[in-house]
Amino acid sequence: MEKEIVRFFARAEGRVQGVGFRFFVQQNAAELGLCGWVRNMEDGSVTMEVQGAAKAVEALWNKIWQGNGYIRVSGLETQAQEPSSDEREFAIRY
Repeated sequence: MEKEIVRFFARAEGRVQGVGFRFFVQQNAAELGLCGWVRNMEDGSVTMEVQGAAKAVEALWNKIWQGNGYIRVSGLETQAQEPSSDEREFAIRY
């Protein structure tokens, strides 16, 4: 059975800068076998593109909503994208 590969652009709002959110996303994405990137934005939000098995992407969204003692996500907008064959890892962009 082949896994469905999906890709999403997402924008997270809340307490997501200065709290290790990008590292949190990168670490969890890597553990779930996902690729893509995450980056801080000037408006205080964090944007990302996440690609991988649909169930793994859903698991990442759940982890992002749960956060940790420092991270508090108040909004997470997602938009489907076309999968990319170029990426192999999950990067923090600056």
